[in-house]
Amino acid sequence: MYLFCVSQYQCSILKTDKSIPPLLTSSYVCACFANFLLNFSFYLILPILPFYMTENFGADNAIIGIVLSCFTITSLIVRPFSGFLLDLTARKPQYIAAYLCIIGVYFGYMYAVSIGWLIAVRLAHGFFLGAVTTAGGTLVIDIMPSARRGEGLGYFGMTNNLAMAMGPMTGMFLLNNYAHNYPLIFWVSVASSAVGCAVAAFIKAPPKPTAVKAPLSLDRFVLLKGLRGGAALLLMGVPYAMVTSFVAMYTNELHIEDGAALFFVFFSVGLILSRFFAGKQVDRGRLLPMISQGTLLAAVAFGLLGLTEHLPIEGGVLACYFFATAVFMGVAYGMIFPAYNTFFINLARNNQRGTASSTYMTAWDIGIGSGVLLAGQVSARIGLSYVYLIGAAVCLGALAVFVLSAAPHFAKNKLN
Repeated sequence: MYLFCVSQYQCSILKTDKSIPPLLTSSYVCACFANFLLNFSFYLILPILPFYMTENFGADNAIIGIVLSCFTITSLIVRPFSGFLLDLTARKPQYIAAYLCIIGVYFGYMYAVSIGWLIAVRLAHGFFLGAVTTAGGTLVIDIMPSARRGEGLGYFGMTNNLAMAMGPMTGMFLLNNYAHNYPLIFWVSVASSAVGCAVAAFIKAPPKPTAVKAPLSLDRFVLLKGLRGGAALLLMGVPYAMVTSFVAMYTNELHIEDGAALFFVFFSVGLILSRFFAGKQVDRGRLLPMISQGTLLAAVAFGLLGLTEHLPIEGGVLACYFFATAVFMGVAYGMIFPAYNTFFINLARNNQRGTASSTYMTAWDIGIGSGVLLAGQVSARIGLSYVYLIGAAVCLGALAVFVLSAAPHFAKNKLN
């Protein structure tokens, strides 16, 4: 075992390394790749939907906000039941079934003939994406070592970030270079999700222990101990949705060429950079500081973004300032994502992992839906710059909720 060691110090290092369970197994890599393709297909169409509705159905910002936020309704409905079923039965079949349904949703966008049709499609998209992301988030926890959970969730989350960078950029590229050929964009989403589903089939899920029968109760559907953290996470989802849904229109107002695509690229650069330290810091016991510091940084970033339109700068200086805020924002959310995910898992028993993932994502979905709706209404009245200033205030509210309520409660009730 120690044949190649040349000193006692090197021996101890080698022994320590061997004691660390491997993270990059074939199943983990497949889960990450499938998650990337799932999110790529989602983010590909996200920035083009407002243009799609405006050009094809004459929708204004308020209507666009309502249609986009419909997604949240069914996502909220399905997550608690999805979490319950994931704790009760095998997880991989549920993941694959929901993934297959996502492929069909993109055909619904492709053949939409009215705003009412799009609302129905968004409701279906929310339902199946809520199910597939809850299942995928729970399944990846099962296949990674618990000692490297923060790091593993960080890298798994990085696939979301890569999708967020490449998806909108690809969508806007296709929109601008193929004469607003929306069916082409939806076909790319179909292809991406189909390949992702095929990759997901190669995940080797560990045997699920036989579930102990227990009477139905609220905590089988919602992680009650996670509600305080859920309130803070919900608030962080509000400004996040304001960016992902309306930043393309904001860059048009600022006259920044290719601004939307590049904003998502720089945003994702910040997210990816944070992944190299945030997950490891969580595994070293700095979960709570990661959340509080990331939330504060997000408040600063949204404040800077909202001020962009009101500063006496233009041209290249304006663009540099704008994209710098995207990097800061990305670092902020990259710090809180793996930390919040671990926050909920560490409050749950092993047979509540599905419920914990469901509660985490439900809180996020409520914030996303509220943020899209709020952004649509506020921008229609006073402008998008004020939307992001409001987002900064919401981040400060999230920080107050977390520091004063969620963090002390977590310290008293964590299990892992």
